[in-house]
Amino acid sequence: MTQNEADSHTASTDAAHAAAFIAERTGISTHEIALTLGSGWGEAAGLIGTTIAEVPATEVPGFSISGVAGHAGTISSIELPSGHHALILGARTHFYEGKGAAAVAHGVRTAAAAGAKVALLTNGCGSTVPEWGPGTAVLIKDHLNLTACSPLEGANFVDLTDAYAQRLRNLAHEVDPALPEGVYAQFPGPHYETPAEVRMARTLGADLIGMSTALETIAARGVGLEVLGISLVTNHAAGFAPGTLDHSEVLAAGREAGPRISQLLAQIVSRIDKEIL
Repeated sequence: MTQNEADSHTASTDAAHAAAFIAERTGISTHEIALTLGSGWGEAAGLIGTTIAEVPATEVPGFSISGVAGHAGTISSIELPSGHHALILGARTHFYEGKGAAAVAHGVRTAAAAGAKVALLTNGCGSTVPEWGPGTAVLIKDHLNLTACSPLEGANFVDLTDAYAQRLRNLAHEVDPALPEGVYAQFPGPHYETPAEVRMARTLGADLIGMSTALETIAARGVGLEVLGISLVTNHAAGFAPGTLDHSEVLAAGREAGPRISQLLAQIVSRIDKEIL
């Protein structure tokens, strides 16, 4: 076995161990949908169904409490009205925490091992589109991975042509036909981007700028999950609005938009759930 094969095997085994632990602690053997709730999206967990169990992330193998304010530190099982179950990953590991791409990917890999078919990835981000100000929800249609890293190792050639599933975006548009779609660029962080870097990303086609999601999407596609990505614009990116950037403003924008976007996400989850009955 090569080192890359060994690393891949280890990642798969770690995810399986975490999924088995979650099944034991929650009493739920299969979770059909997984949600990673980024800044501003946390209220959705209480709207999609009934919470069956909530486990501190530090108790689940491979998980830890997120290193950024605005993220929960729990893994939750929620029963949907259909009887299916959603796994809420409230302990996202960001690439800038320095734990490596495997730690970033662990959440979605665990979700797949727990039986999920669909991963909903949300985030708070900056916008390069003047019309998309704070509070705008945007479907991700594609991404630019500007981290210079991948969660995949070895000869693992995953097709990303439909990384953000058109089928799922169509279902989201049934809930809200006015939802815009955009290209998301993930920078490594944790520093905010310079205006020149944002202009570069905009030239390359980026509408949205953030520090998460792309690596998770690559890993999710690598384990066969369909992905729906939704961003909440919390600010205009550097150089596209006057003034400087402050994380407290990101959190404030998330709090203000929280009830509205959480209701939107709950409706989208319900619509997707009907398709996997």
